[in-house]
Amino acid sequence: MGGTGVGADPSLPSLPLPSARTAPPGSADPPGPPGGHHAPRKGAGRPEAASNRFLAKAALVTVALSIAGALLGLGRDQALARLFGAGSDTDAFLVAWTVPEFAATLLIEDGLAFVLIPAFSVAVTRRARGAAGDPVRALVAATLPRLTLAFAAVGALLIAGAPYLVEALAPGLPDPRLAVDCTRLTATCVFSFGLAGYCSAALRAHRRFVAPAAIYVAYNTGIITAMFVLGGRWGVRSAALGVAVGGALMVVAQGPSLWRQLRRGRSTGDGLDGEPARPMDLTLVSTVLLFALCRQSQVLIERFLASSLPAGAISHLNYAQKVAQMPMVLSLMLCTVTFPVVAQAIAEGDTERARDRVERDLALVSCTVLLGTAAVVACAPQIIQLLFQRGAFTAEDTAATATVMRVYALGLLGHTLVGALVRSYFSSGRPTWYPLFAMTAGIIATSWIGVLAVGPWGVCGIAVANATGITISALLLLYGMGPRSVPIRTRRVVAEIGKPLRAALIAAPAGGLCASRVDSPLLGLVVGGTVVTVVFALLAWVFRVEGFASALRSVTRRVSHARFR
Repeated sequence: MGGTGVGADPSLPSLPLPSARTAPPGSADPPGPPGGHHAPRKGAGRPEAASNRFLAKAALVTVALSIAGALLGLGRDQALARLFGAGSDTDAFLVAWTVPEFAATLLIEDGLAFVLIPAFSVAVTRRARGAAGDPVRALVAATLPRLTLAFAAVGALLIAGAPYLVEALAPGLPDPRLAVDCTRLTATCVFSFGLAGYCSAALRAHRRFVAPAAIYVAYNTGIITAMFVLGGRWGVRSAALGVAVGGALMVVAQGPSLWRQLRRGRSTGDGLDGEPARPMDLTLVSTVLLFALCRQSQVLIERFLASSLPAGAISHLNYAQKVAQMPMVLSLMLCTVTFPVVAQAIAEGDTERARDRVERDLALVSCTVLLGTAAVVACAPQIIQLLFQRGAFTAEDTAATATVMRVYALGLLGHTLVGALVRSYFSSGRPTWYPLFAMTAGIIATSWIGVLAVGPWGVCGIAVANATGITISALLLLYGMGPRSVPIRTRRVVAEIGKPLRAALIAAPAGGLCASRVDSPLLGLVVGGTVVTVVFALLAWVFRVEGFASALRSVTRRVSHARFR
């Protein structure tokens, strides 16, 4: 979307903006599966094909840049482990790391995006239809100054209250002063992440995905550079300073692209004298932010419980989560690309196209994350040894982290489904409290299970609590899909998710058995990963997994076309 005006990303094609009479990009009906799909509309084949090609290219670019950012994130964690190990210093930094983790969820990945993307989508649609003035610039003028002031105020409050925050998050830390210093440095990210999230939402609504997908490349580059340049002098405080620098780089990476999009309205001669932008619905903002805050509070529970365990427990849990979450992060990239598509379909009243898009997204992300989960469970010791076992990170740290990672991976499907389903609840731009209810139920379960399990099982008990709580939230969100959200066919979706789940349950132990027979960690990872992939693919073919089957047909068609062209 967005035409061919100034600022279009050269790597992605431009599509005409959908109107009430044309299907929005990516909302094409799927061909022929059972269960009530209607026939494609007459004359819609060519626009639908162009839309699907656009979404495929956008998803490919987003995934590629996200992989680069994730690899740099692993490099960041490797540098942290190599330079500072898994002890009291890294525990102190990871308490301060809670601030950017919360800020990323609230301001970039979920929270603010659920409010701003539908709002910008409406403004972009009105601009394309020739509304008086420039609705996009009017929306920016009405929202950006207030939000900037709010970001600055919250950041200043966190800097001033850092000692109290550290005491509340981890009362058992042996050296709270180090955590306070790191927290004051990382608190600056509230301002920079807020601006970065605003830019990301505006650009994604314009169907510009390159700059938003590149922000974590810039962010992790800043942290890694700061650790290696200043680590010898500042210790783990250098990583906290890197968070501040990386946050600023996030804004710099997106600023030029957003500026070009805003200039497009000015180049047409439109001013701001048209219909004024409506202020953001405070109830909607409250429901979205409270949901995101509740979801991220799992981290608070984990670190609060782990702070009473021996030194290094928080670090083991952190490293395990960072690696295990990679399949989830990559699988949710598809939902990041299609969220504006679903929002526009619902705004135009075409719930059938929105439903089809959401059902396909759920099938694809479930298949992807379950394949990744099987690989993580099968090859956890080899992955951790290759990534982290060097310098101050010992073989004992590897064994403890790998065990935690296997337990934590049991909740990856739940985490992924929550991330995918909640977009459907908020895609209409109307407030709903049900996602907060579902997440609160999961958090209560996490808290109680964690309190009961941390004594006998230590960090693994915390991971069990995390996996159980998020799975409960996912089931409640899936159950509530309907009047409150996109009315998907829940039984059909559950049946589809069950197919790759069965494949993963068989592939994981098969791959783990083969990987354990090899002494070399690299060769063990290759053998285990190959076995997992082959077994999963064969079972997915046998079970007729929807997402896998469609991807396989696409690859087969491309190979056949290339061979006989």
